[in-house]
Amino acid sequence: MNQRDLNQGRPSRIEGDIRATNDHKYSTYSGNKALMLEEPLIFEAGSLDKSGVDIDVITPDINRLGGLERNQTIGLPGLSESETVRHYTRLSRQNYAIDLGLFPLGSCTMKHNPRLNEKMARIAGFADIHPMQPISTVQGALELIDELAHWLKKLTGMPAVAMSPKAGAHGELCGILAIRAALEARGDAREVILVPESAHGTNPATAAFAGYRVEEIPATEGGRVDVAALEERLGPDVAGVMITNPNTCGLFEPDMRKISDLVHAAGGLVYCDGANFNAIVGRVRPGDLGIDAMHINLHKTFSTPHGGGGPGSGPVVLSEALAPYAPLPFVTKSKDYFTLIEEEQSTAVAGDTFGRMTAFHGQMGMFTRALSYIMSHGADGLKQVSEDAVLNANYILRSMDDVLDAPFGHSGPCMHEALFSDKGLADGFSTIDISKGLIDEGYHPMTMYFPLVVHGAMLVEPTETESKDAVDAFIGSFRNVVQKAIDGDNNLLQAPHFAPRARLDETSAARRPILVWNEPETAQAAE
Repeated sequence: MNQRDLNQGRPSRIEGDIRATNDHKYSTYSGNKALMLEEPLIFEAGSLDKSGVDIDVITPDINRLGGLERNQTIGLPGLSESETVRHYTRLSRQNYAIDLGLFPLGSCTMKHNPRLNEKMARIAGFADIHPMQPISTVQGALELIDELAHWLKKLTGMPAVAMSPKAGAHGELCGILAIRAALEARGDAREVILVPESAHGTNPATAAFAGYRVEEIPATEGGRVDVAALEERLGPDVAGVMITNPNTCGLFEPDMRKISDLVHAAGGLVYCDGANFNAIVGRVRPGDLGIDAMHINLHKTFSTPHGGGGPGSGPVVLSEALAPYAPLPFVTKSKDYFTLIEEEQSTAVAGDTFGRMTAFHGQMGMFTRALSYIMSHGADGLKQVSEDAVLNANYILRSMDDVLDAPFGHSGPCMHEALFSDKGLADGFSTIDISKGLIDEGYHPMTMYFPLVVHGAMLVEPTETESKDAVDAFIGSFRNVVQKAIDGDNNLLQAPHFAPRARLDETSAARRPILVWNEPETAQAAE
């Protein structure tokens, strides 16, 4: 098997591209389609035996690498500057982005990032500082972190916040380690974390990573936590519960306060996954719901780039019970001077903290963008953010529920995302066919097959940054593709027809991924 086996439908540079559009066939010698230019891999475009620059060979008098010099070619293709620029520009045209249109991924909050916030993050003194600079030279940066921390505490109603976690799952680990530290400090080490089946998938993984045994709590028919089942399971071995609110079914947990009270009465603590805070910011304060720890994805709720594995930021707000166990380092202020509490100072100041989450203190670029977003909106503006996000999601839910099954549509309004199932599609048609059809319509597909509690799940989050016109356009395309799946249109089974690549062999790509380049001859020999 080689790279080309995973790329069904890729046109040859010589044979061109021949595809059927209704009853009309067209072909091109180059493989290009107007401004959608065909582009080979960089290893195919370049050559290992050439370079894009001319450099004189210099033989140093002294070997400064101590015997660690390279003893074989680096194996990277050589291209000229124009070839390199064109290659990556052509690839960028084949990629979907929030700057092109609505990005309907559920549970990801892929929204427009105001360019003002990007400009703020590039200001000298924020963009070019180093984490090992003397404290006296980064007072502005520390003040910004302290100001952002103040806002996060205000918006959540929590007394403390740990700013250093780098992303959502990192924040989850921070909260669970703080819970473990608090329980062990009172001599009450427990073994079990309860996780509702409507929680994010990272929640049980985090609890297991922290050394806990994970037990699942079922959901009701309405898609929310079965409080009776939770209450029945609580006991002296339960360290706490990890609950996602709003949950992965796109629903708010109205019994959150009751759940917190039950867990506290049993001696446990409450962790809330705050990845969906975008749906309730300015409307609900998690501290009022009895929550002990909650991470906030700055790259979801507020304004930061999101996708491609980062960058992210996941500060964790903490209750009074967990505040003494926040990780190091953290910012403090004495008069008008800011400083970082470090490990060697922790005994007197930080109590029984479990230590450090990371070498340095968070993500400066993310902090700057998030604070810019918050200060641009203010408390009332952030309230409108969540209201508009929820309005857009409910508009999609009710605009689609006559053609798509909405398994929890009877449970009342959804929050930030609308959830559908594949029930009612023609035989042989499934969620993936609808997703591929949306590509032909010019949209990135929604989240597929998640949450797992819904068969053939389709999770759509429009966010607050989309206008009614943009949402209407998406709904029109979505309905068009769904109707094809209901009618059994076989052309949909071959979609996408107009993308740079045809439908991939996703099973083989997932089970036998090819992560490095091998020349075709080498790849065939390896088989």
